Amino acid sequence: MPRPKTPIRPNTPLRLLRSRLRIDPFIASLLGTVLVAALLPARGAAAPVVSDAATAGVAVLFFLYGTRLSAREAWNGLKKWRLHTTVLAVTFVLFPLLGTAAHLLVPSVLPPELYQGLLFLTLLPSTVQSSIAFTSIARGNTAAAVCSATFSSLFGILLTPLLAAALLHTRGGISPGTVLEIAEQLLLPFAAGQVLRRWIAPWTVRHRSVLSLVDRGSILLVVYSAFGAAVVGGMWATLSLPRLAALLAVESALLALVLTVTLLGGRRLGFDRGDLIAIVFCGSKKSLASGVPMAAVLFPGATAGLMVLPLMLFHQLQLMVCAVLARRWAAQAPAAEASRPDEALARA
Repeated sequence: MPRPKTPIRPNTPLRLLRSRLRIDPFIASLLGTVLVAALLPARGAAAPVVSDAATAGVAVLFFLYGTRLSAREAWNGLKKWRLHTTVLAVTFVLFPLLGTAAHLLVPSVLPPELYQGLLFLTLLPSTVQSSIAFTSIARGNTAAAVCSATFSSLFGILLTPLLAAALLHTRGGISPGTVLEIAEQLLLPFAAGQVLRRWIAPWTVRHRSVLSLVDRGSILLVVYSAFGAAVVGGMWATLSLPRLAALLAVESALLALVLTVTLLGGRRLGFDRGDLIAIVFCGSKKSLASGVPMAAVLFPGATAGLMVLPLMLFHQLQLMVCAVLARRWAAQAPAAEASRPDEALARA
């Protein structure tokens, strides 16, 4: 006896709206962590223990980044140098310029503390996983996205701390001590991961799901430590719902402007459809996974909590908007570019 067919639910406007506005599970975890930090921040003798654990988590994160980034794949991708240069220019030139220009909104729209966090997010590298995933969904040049996101992450480890020290005056500006601390907490674990990648990369691939939990758990620990210190330091006296709404509006305008510039600029520079999609998705992203641990290293105590709040909001915003764009471009893709397994995405 044949099994009855499952009825297909129509894509009603309500269902489409729910799918587009669905909150990323990791963002939900971050919001839960912020709530716990707001209600039960680490105090007294527990505070330095949590801080030390967060520092160790940062080292673990960058060690794992080092084990995953293939130098050979990055080298092979150099032939797309125009595409990579465009993405790097958007990430580390256009974004910081827009972030600097946003100082005109202080204090009428944004308080100085939130503006500092907004400026910090403009200095961060692009994401790796979501940039590649959205490029693949939209039938873009996924191999180029892999290389471009990799280059952005590599450059970001060096450029973001230097830009932050110059524009945000962290730790009193650039000094030998600051550079040494950054090297110890970020570059040294990353370099160790690169050196050991030859031997442990197969193991990391086999245990990718477990290591993903380690990644996210480390970020949540850093967020708890940063926000807990901010709460103890009186963060809620600075924030209000109108200020947060203003921040979200400014970030929406920032994302819309960068998406427009990358799309129109890429067309003007003569990139084909696949490369243009990679430029849009790689150039418009900012990495939460890199930004949270960097903030913990670059900013002392309670300051880090306020610095990562704009980044958390921007991260969810970019996921929702780019998901809509990726689906639209996938529907418009030529028949020859039908969905198929992508080797470059699998390697990422």
